[in-house]
Amino acid sequence: MTAAIREEFLACYRAAAVADGTMSFARFMELALYHPQVGYYRQQRPRVGQTPGTDFYTASTSAPLVGELLAAAGATLLRARGAQPKEFTWIEIGAENDGGVLAGVAHPFAATRTVRLGESLTFAGRCVVFSNELFDAQPCRRFVRRGDTWRELGVTLRGDAFESVELAAVVAPWLPTEAPEGYLFDAPRAAAELAGQIAAQPWSGLFLALDYGKSWQALATETPAGTVRAYHRHTQSAELLARPGEQDLTCHVCWDWLSEALVQHGFAAPALESQEAFFVHHAAEAIAAIATAEAARFSSRKQALLQLLHPAHLGQKFQALHAWRACVQPGL
Repeated sequence: MTAAIREEFLACYRAAAVADGTMSFARFMELALYHPQVGYYRQQRPRVGQTPGTDFYTASTSAPLVGELLAAAGATLLRARGAQPKEFTWIEIGAENDGGVLAGVAHPFAATRTVRLGESLTFAGRCVVFSNELFDAQPCRRFVRRGDTWRELGVTLRGDAFESVELAAVVAPWLPTEAPEGYLFDAPRAAAELAGQIAAQPWSGLFLALDYGKSWQALATETPAGTVRAYHRHTQSAELLARPGEQDLTCHVCWDWLSEALVQHGFAAPALESQEAFFVHHAAEAIAAIATAEAARFSSRKQALLQLLHPAHLGQKFQALHAWRACVQPGL
């Protein structure tokens, strides 16, 4: 991180911290990712891809092929509900580029729209609401088990260095009742709240999110070191407080909490599939067409398809959560 950026972030941190110079980790993560001046996702630079200066790969790295598969899968899911894709608007929330994953892709939908960072989550009518790694980038609360209590983790500033500190004990119904001493429970509550905000809009149709996460049970019993990680120049790190504003911070979403938020707003029980299974089940014809067209050579499109589907690449790392709402609940 350059000295100029670091000093700017330090100033923003000091302005947001309480009198003793501390704040919760979730608040630190929010500043580091989304502060209007110094937040990682506010920087006008490429973050995703294989070019120098990028930090991580995702499904959109395989554009436009991933757009073709998503358009095919979305259309399949709509038709399975007796709906016609031409009656729906495809809305992508948190797109990394201006046109989203369907930019330059032939699709069957009535229109496409992207909702960028900072824009209002306001939409209505018949929609396919899509996101790619939106929820894992929401601020995450961190807790550590001490005795029979959970203490929230925070951040403090000592000189010009950030350090982790333990804050007050917290009691909440979504925290595990038991855990070993020192167990870290990372609680992506903001992701669940965002899912609720999206579901609360007056629209009907298909919710579709590509992301990575775990069940509440897995988060509570199988991740003793937590799931929050930093990514910088394609290197994963546990140095969460380093390079604020210059590295990505991410955590596994809790699929149970996202599903609950959707069901509370009238969606049918969501389905969760690995990314590989999702595309194979719902975009089989598109996959077959690509494989046939590229059968005689190992092309960039075939390589991109392999990266999206192969279990050793993105096929099992990511999951697809999708749910259907036939009509908007009264009062929404």
